[in-house]
Amino acid sequence: MALGNDPHAALAAFNRFGLGPKPGDLALAQSDPRGFLLEELRSSYAGVIGAGELPTTRKALQTLFLDQYEKRMAREAAAMAPPQAAAMEGKPQEGKPQEDKQKPKEPSAEQKIFREEAMARFLAQSSARSGLIERLVAFWSNHFAVSVAKGGFVRACAGAFEREAIRPHVLGKFADLLIAVEQHPAMIFFLDNQRSIGPGSHAGRLDGKGLNENLAREILELHTLGVDGGYSQADVTTLARIITGWSFAEPASETGEPGAFLFKSNWHEPGAQTLLSRVYDESGRAQGEAALRDLARNPATARLIATKFARCFVADQPPRELIEALTKNFLQTDGDLRELCRTLIGHDAAWRTPATKIRTPQEFVVAAIRATGFPLKEPGPALNVINALGMPLWQPGGPNGFADIASVWASPEQMKLRLDASWQMAQRVKDVEPMAALETAFGEAASRETREAVARAESRPQALALLFMSPEFQRR
Repeated sequence: MALGNDPHAALAAFNRFGLGPKPGDLALAQSDPRGFLLEELRSSYAGVIGAGELPTTRKALQTLFLDQYEKRMAREAAAMAPPQAAAMEGKPQEGKPQEDKQKPKEPSAEQKIFREEAMARFLAQSSARSGLIERLVAFWSNHFAVSVAKGGFVRACAGAFEREAIRPHVLGKFADLLIAVEQHPAMIFFLDNQRSIGPGSHAGRLDGKGLNENLAREILELHTLGVDGGYSQADVTTLARIITGWSFAEPASETGEPGAFLFKSNWHEPGAQTLLSRVYDESGRAQGEAALRDLARNPATARLIATKFARCFVADQPPRELIEALTKNFLQTDGDLRELCRTLIGHDAAWRTPATKIRTPQEFVVAAIRATGFPLKEPGPALNVINALGMPLWQPGGPNGFADIASVWASPEQMKLRLDASWQMAQRVKDVEPMAALETAFGEAASRETREAVARAESRPQALALLFMSPEFQRR
């Protein structure tokens, strides 16, 4: 299907596959929308955020550990203080100015890191060429979901998890992505694998502690085969045994740099293990990596990834021929994710399917920033909006991630919240010319109804809010 010089196809390149156009973008894509997207896949560094001032996972967790230690020492010192000194604490002292009782509380160490990571993510999304790679990052981050609701540990390293385990692999091999994710401290902590001890291991025999199957279960159910992927409870237990000892170094660890992945050989269940009828000889950490590579190549994994991929980018009920093409590509290329994306973009069904998907709250906010050129100076405004819309950054309700179907994000309650959010965002960019923003966001693909509604608005904020709530802006 030829797409050249079609304004609707150019808009689809940005809305369906990307994060919305910036000023002048539609003109760049209109002559060859497919080629415009494919060009973005050629970069070896696409999606990678340079560390810069951002801490590595190890540094972020070491900062957290130090902060926790200092707070614990302060509590213990306060508890040991003489009663008279404790009673005097907080009372006014002569000759000393009194601090304002309303002074904002200093953010915690992990909250500071979280906000720095959030800002880096928003800047990457708002400045990306089309947003295709950033959509891939978001897809895999949601597929391999962790949640900062777990506490300070995940909050401190959720951003580094995405930067270090996901971004470098979104155009690489799925098996490499899978191993990087499952060995990252954020995933290990989120699903409690640092507490999983092989019953037959040295530590298990001494302490009588046993398996934690959380990580193994989610690897099979959510990350690879899928709930109908042909595995049994026995396979869950076996995989849990295979990955015993996959942990991270804590401050008191005798080996390993604090915050780094650590394989605890004395916690690892010894002996060969049989998973999905295949025997894995005892080889320590490598035993788990071999099992993950085989899971990555399983046809059930290919089907799961292909279906989720098509559902995310095209439709809640994606065309069968598209799923089949993606599944075949995944298997033939040994899970090459760059080729998977090329197959998606090259398939006619990915372009001709009607736009029935609804932008997620995070996509909605970023598209508004891109369309208006809003200079985001700090992450607060964007974080506040996505929180209000029910999609807080790196905080899904569970390991299955945020929902990716239109009914969740297009409910009456959600549309009311989006209307409020549109008005709030419009107030922040009220100096932007609405019709110029419309040309940026839709170009010739804007409907007559949307053009008239924006042109007839009583004020700039109202016009921009109408633009944000238009079908062209909401749907992808």
